[in-house]
This record gives sequence, C-alpha cells and structure tokens, in this order.
Amino acid sequence: MNDPSEPTQSPQAPSAAPAAGPSAPPAPPPARQETPGAVRRRASLAGAAVCVLLIIAIVLGSRLLTDFDSALLPYAVATVFLAFGITYRYTVWISSPGARRLFRQGWRSFFSAANFRRAPTALPRMIATYLGFQKFLGARSHARWAAHQLIFWGCVLAALITFPLTWGWFTFTSPTGSGPGYDMRIWGFKVLGFDALSFFGWVMFHGLDLAAVLVIAGASYFLWRRMKDRGAITGQRFAYDLIPLIALLVISVTGLLLTFSSIFLHGGGYEFLAILHMVSVVFTLIYLPFGKFFHIVQRPAAVGMQLFKYTARQDEQIFTCRRCGDPIDTTPYVENLQGTMRDLKLDFDEWAQYCPRCKRVLRGNAYLTHVKKGFK
Repeated sequence: MNDPSEPTQSPQAPSAAPAAGPSAPPAPPPARQETPGAVRRRASLAGAAVCVLLIIAIVLGSRLLTDFDSALLPYAVATVFLAFGITYRYTVWISSPGARRLFRQGWRSFFSAANFRRAPTALPRMIATYLGFQKFLGARSHARWAAHQLIFWGCVLAALITFPLTWGWFTFTSPTGSGPGYDMRIWGFKVLGFDALSFFGWVMFHGLDLAAVLVIAGASYFLWRRMKDRGAITGQRFAYDLIPLIALLVISVTGLLLTFSSIFLHGGGYEFLAILHMVSVVFTLIYLPFGKFFHIVQRPAAVGMQLFKYTARQDEQIFTCRRCGDPIDTTPYVENLQGTMRDLKLDFDEWAQYCPRCKRVLRGNAYLTHVKKGFK
C-alpha cells in the first residue's frame, strides 16, 4: 500500500468520494505522548538494568570468573556496551506510536491461542522464511539474497562461538594437558569430548575461520555492488552503508590472518594482528546499535506484524477501497495504520481507506476543482 500521505495536498477530496465498503471506525482520542526526556530516562534505566544482568550472567556463567579469560576482557566490555546500546535504542524505538503499535500487535498475535489453533505452523514457517532464509530479499535479486545469506549465517556462527567464549561460558580443556583429546564444557559441565585431529575437531577449532570466509564473500559482493551499481551509488551514505561492510571485512580478514600467522608464520606479527582484530571487533560491537546493523534487532518485530496480517487474511478480514471496492489490505492492518496516524496527530487518516489508484484520482480531481479553477 502506498504512503497514505500521498494526497495530503487536498484534504477536501475524501468528502467528495462516494462511500462504499466498510465505514471508518470512530476516531478514539490520540494516545498520550511521552516527552523525549522521559523516553531517554526510561531507555537509560532499561539499558543499565540489562547491563547489570549481563555482568551477573558473565560472573555466574564463568563460575565466579574461574573460566574467564582476562585476555578477552576488551571483548566482554564491548558486549556490555552493546547490550546497553541495543536496549537503549530499542526502548526509544518502540516508544514511537508506529513502532509501539507494531510491537504490541506482534506480541498479541504471538501469544494468541486462537492464532495457534487456526494456523499452528504459521509462526515457525515465518521465522524460518522471514528471519532465517529472508525469502523477501529473493524478490529483489537472487545475487543480493545469496550474499545476504552468506553474511547472515557467517555472523550467526561467529556470534554463537565468540560471545560464549568471551563471557567464559564455553571452555575447552584437555585431560592430558596437550591433547589431542579435548572436552567442551558449558558453565563448567562437560558437554562432549572430541579429537582435535579429527574433522569434527578441525571444524570446532576453525569455526570462526569458516564464518570469516562466509562473511568475506557476502560483504565483498555488496561492496562491489555499491561501487558499480548506479542506483546504489546514488543513495548510499559512507557512514551508514559502507562502514558496516568495511568493518565486517576488516574483522574477517584479520581473523583469518591470525590463523595464517599461527600456522605458517610461527606466530610472526600475531600480536599486531590480534590488537587490530580486537579494535575492529570492539568498534563494530559499539557501532552496531546506532548504525545500519540495528535492523538485525528490529527484524524479529516484523515477524509479529506478518503473523498479524496472515491470521487476519485467514479470517478473510479484507478492507476494500471506499471508492472502487478493490481490496487494500487486511481490516485490522488498515485500522492499525489509522490508529497510528491519529496518534501522530495526522489529520488525513481517511486516506488509508482508499487504494493507491483512487488516491491519485481523488487528488487530481481535487486539484482541478479547488486549485486549477482559480486560474480560469
């Protein structure tokens, strides 16, 4: 559905249209808006609370810091800043009327027993297709979808390995002291044992290298596209579009160089590469909540809205255009959009009841009637 603000130049137009289809619900009073200062204070308190909980989890998960590696302290501190930044910005984001409605409707659909009975496989399917495989990107470009998948799964693999190791939750110990047998422990409890010289052992110790290869392939494609594609060049911003790709490449390349140094150079240049790698990772973790990477945190909220629209379609709650009768979207979705517009004190929520074509026609008629007439 097009932006409902499209025909705002002529607010008299909707009254000239014949009423057809469902009538608009009575407009409730707009929601009370918090002051920006109150939102920031609440976001800061939420961020501080999450930081405290994370620090407690690190201390307890590492068995009172027994398994915590002090060499990884900068990474652990960066994750605490990351937790604060994500919580702060997410709290500010869902305080806006549009995001707050999306957030509430998403959770309401998620916990709805009626939705589960009506479509029990809808939520797992949407999580797999919308979050995991991001099929909506395939409609834009198969190459972009493939590159995004490489970055996504590479970052997921790296996060699953790096964060628990950084916090001291995962440890690898050898009963003999020198291998090749190793035990993987989580929170001090042995999970499995493996041979470091086996294929599984190689994968366990080189998981971050595999993740780096995936990320380099995906990020390189997007960086090449942003240097060659005219459409991407026109709208891109260096800090928003290019820095995230450069950061991913620097992290991945320096991580691979660490492995290369330890295997082929007998540790030559390892300390410099380790510092460079650490700086790039810490910078990226701190940057993540305030740049393009924040969509990683926002995306799951969209799954709830997709479920909200899907269950409404199952009930055949389709809102039709007041002028031509063509379907627009689900009735709950249109009503949710109108509620958001009223919360924002936008006085043209009636336009949400018209399809894009009728909006253009009504705007043109209003122009001929109320503007062009003055030049005759």
